[in-house]
Amino acid sequence: MKIGCHVSISGSIDMAVDRAVERGCTAFQIFSRNPRGWRAKAISESESTLFHKKVASSGIDKDAVCVHMPYLPNLAGSNDEPYKKSVNTLKDEVERCNQLGIQYLVTHLGSHLGAGTEAGIRRLIEAYTVAAEVDKNVIILLENMAGQKNSIGYKFEELARILNQLEPNGRFGVCLDTCHAFVAGYDLRTREAASQTLEEFDGIVGYDRLKVLHLNDARGGLGSNLDRHYHIGLGNIGTEGLKEVVNIVDQHNIPIILETPIDDTRTDIENIQAVKQFA
Repeated sequence: MKIGCHVSISGSIDMAVDRAVERGCTAFQIFSRNPRGWRAKAISESESTLFHKKVASSGIDKDAVCVHMPYLPNLAGSNDEPYKKSVNTLKDEVERCNQLGIQYLVTHLGSHLGAGTEAGIRRLIEAYTVAAEVDKNVIILLENMAGQKNSIGYKFEELARILNQLEPNGRFGVCLDTCHAFVAGYDLRTREAASQTLEEFDGIVGYDRLKVLHLNDARGGLGSNLDRHYHIGLGNIGTEGLKEVVNIVDQHNIPIILETPIDDTRTDIENIQAVKQFA
């Protein structure tokens, strides 16, 4: 099983690999920069070389490592100046993934800010098309949203619709977040419900496009649109449904990344162990 969590790059970016190994990860996710700011420190050649070496010696497959976009960009936004900054950040993140030898870049689709879904989708397609030209080795992943007001991509149909309009094929995929799907209205609480929801995903989007799973329980209820992750099996989704998700996704050799809270309830290691017991 390719299983791990989001790890910090504090100190230097290569230290993320050390933290992943310490937690028993066979997959991991990072931010390549401060996720709450626009500016990013350049990645030096020595940093990228050391990162490459540590990943190679860790035993973690290169296709089980991903970068998550920072929080500020809104790739569906209708305001020109913030949109331009968002697209430039996306392009920069593609280049940073290339420097680090990371194949997958996870992106939030964002909000159309009241301009309408059609306008938001046009903005997204424009942004992704430009970013795909930066490097042919990086695959940009669209993460399903929790369904907040004006958000795009919380419905499987919207993800498929955007992917179907993007060229070149094979340069884009999906990161499915279980918390987001659940609070957007897709039931995952039982074996039957989880199986049915993933069958629906496969029929609309396709497992061939699913490249990373964000496995998170949810503080919010079904259809609440509350984007608050919780520890595996302790939230409103629960153990039975998440176990079914893990076993189905693992059959397709898809990396599973946990984004559970940092608090006293459970450590990353304990959450990862909980998932390993599902298999």
